[in-house]
Amino acid sequence: MRDKTNMQIGKIESNGTVRDKTNVRIGKIESDGTVRDKTNARIGKIESDGTMRDKTNARIGKIESDGTVRDKTNARIGKIENNGTVRDKTNTRIGQADGVKKEWTAAYYFFFF
Repeated sequence: MRDKTNMQIGKIESNGTVRDKTNVRIGKIESDGTVRDKTNARIGKIESDGTMRDKTNARIGKIESDGTVRDKTNARIGKIENNGTVRDKTNTRIGQADGVKKEWTAAYYFFFF
């Protein structure tokens, strides 16, 4: 995970472990979509259709199959491209997530960034 200046801001390992820029474990995204913080507390969920829910099960956003990211009101707030480029609602590049699942990239921004 890199910001718009290509500085590392974190990483998501292939097993779903989320680390900050100093390599400290700050959470995990489990195979069933459960998102956990550094204490292993459930802080959210990624549903199979891309809907993101917080720890109270409230809808906080969604990532669509084409990579479009929407907020809880369904407004378009960005896009994650197939090459890992992360763009905001004005189509400005705000980051890069090479080799990371789009759903996990969106969860990183919703829950950890």
